[in-house]
Amino acid sequence: MYQTLLLLHSWLRWFVLGAGLLAVLRAYLGWTGRRPFTKGDNGISAAFSGFMWLQVIIGLGLYFGLSPWGLNAMKQPGAMKDPTARFFGMEHIAVMVLAAILAQVGRIALKRAPSDTMKHKKAFTYFAIALVLVLLMIPWGIWNPARPLFRF
Repeated sequence: MYQTLLLLHSWLRWFVLGAGLLAVLRAYLGWTGRRPFTKGDNGISAAFSGFMWLQVIIGLGLYFGLSPWGLNAMKQPGAMKDPTARFFGMEHIAVMVLAAILAQVGRIALKRAPSDTMKHKKAFTYFAIALVLVLLMIPWGIWNPARPLFRF
């Protein structure tokens, strides 16, 4: 079960990144080009938010039950001094949940915006911040622990 969830969590990040990049790009082009907010714009923003929450749910399954790096690692003495345990036990989960919340708040904010330009602007702002947080907290091995880019 652990390997299955880990595989899903690892591969789903690419859907999150793809949808996030597309949502940010469409929002920016719509905002600066003063284009109408279309069904496609709404769909990609829903996909980004949906993939984010699916990723969070799978991640919480790993964190609370199965992963040796989640809550289990934080229960060990000196966990806060171990950079890998601290990253997966606190930093990764906290920032990723925050990013998912920002993506969801962006979806809510754009629906309430009075004009198409404001919808694109709100979508760009919230989605760009969420995407930057996701990019910072994926374990690339640059400033945090390295993990495989593709698991098989």
